[in-house]
Amino acid sequence: MNPGMLRRTWAMAQKEWMHIGRDSATLYFALVMPLVLLVLFGYAVSFDLDHIRTVIVDRDHSAESRLLAQHLFSGKTFDRAAVLDHEADVEPMFRRREAQLALVIPKGFSASLGRGEAARVQVLVDAADNVVAGTAVGYVSRFAENTNRARMLDVIGDDPARIEARVRALYNPELRSTVFLVPGLIAFIQSMMGVLLTALTVAREWERGSMEQLFATPVSRLEIVVGKLLPYFGVGMAQLLLVLSVGTWLFDVPIRGSLVVLFAISSLFLAACLGQGLLISVATRNQMVATQLAAVTSMLPAALLSGLIIPIDNMPRILQIFTQVLPARHFVSALRSILLRDGSLVSMLPDAGALALFALAMLLGSTKSFRKVIA
Repeated sequence: MNPGMLRRTWAMAQKEWMHIGRDSATLYFALVMPLVLLVLFGYAVSFDLDHIRTVIVDRDHSAESRLLAQHLFSGKTFDRAAVLDHEADVEPMFRRREAQLALVIPKGFSASLGRGEAARVQVLVDAADNVVAGTAVGYVSRFAENTNRARMLDVIGDDPARIEARVRALYNPELRSTVFLVPGLIAFIQSMMGVLLTALTVAREWERGSMEQLFATPVSRLEIVVGKLLPYFGVGMAQLLLVLSVGTWLFDVPIRGSLVVLFAISSLFLAACLGQGLLISVATRNQMVATQLAAVTSMLPAALLSGLIIPIDNMPRILQIFTQVLPARHFVSALRSILLRDGSLVSMLPDAGALALFALAMLLGSTKSFRKVIA
């Protein structure tokens, strides 16, 4: 790049930067909106389940049945919604959404325990919400196992020999869903904001008629494209720093990896998103169409196909292949690796290569599509 080209590109970047500085709506959109989205999604999207409204149907009315119920409600996982005498009263409570789970203790429960036999109880769960139901059933199974072990120790004073799997959850010992979700949310928000930031920049020039003035200058297509990208790259990095700082502080997400690697991967991702928005802006020349196209092509793939919530391995093979071209898919993977597993740059080379190729393709596509012709 010769000095003249550098000077013209820098002048173009200064012009765009002055426009951003004068436009308070753009600054609000770039710096405040991502924080609002992060807080909103961070608190609203959670797979942790507490305070399950639980009904007890105690048909045994014994000290053992009352002890079992007392043990069930000793923590914060299950909340007592009601104590009923008949099993038939459970379903009406499910329909009125007053309960999510019911524990039915049959008559003869204490007698079975006294004879040393297996004492069966029934668990009813409202499976209209299969996510809540699956989690609740897992909690009940764990409760039953712990109760059986406690009874073994109480009755025979020993826990019989058996195979015991001691699970150690690495990188997220408490299995908090926010630790898994927040890196994905950062990628989702940055993907949407990055594309939308640049989607309007060229289309706005065409609609305001200022593009003709640019054509009267000796600035080339590449200088216009790069000059328009540079200020938004700075805004995007400030945006990423804000979202990352608030996300890790507010939701207690660790940063175990290198900040240099994080900055390098984030730069590639940001360049890819800004390039995608610029290509949309160059191709449409219309702010409304550019906004709609940018929202559809950034939000939906980042939300559904990036691995933010749905594991990519569970998708059909054709979708798994398609996700390879999505920047958000690679950034989510790299961000979780850096923040949670202290991943090295070498382990993220495939993601970095895919992001670099996408960014280069968008830059070349924007430059080639940008024609200094007044239609």
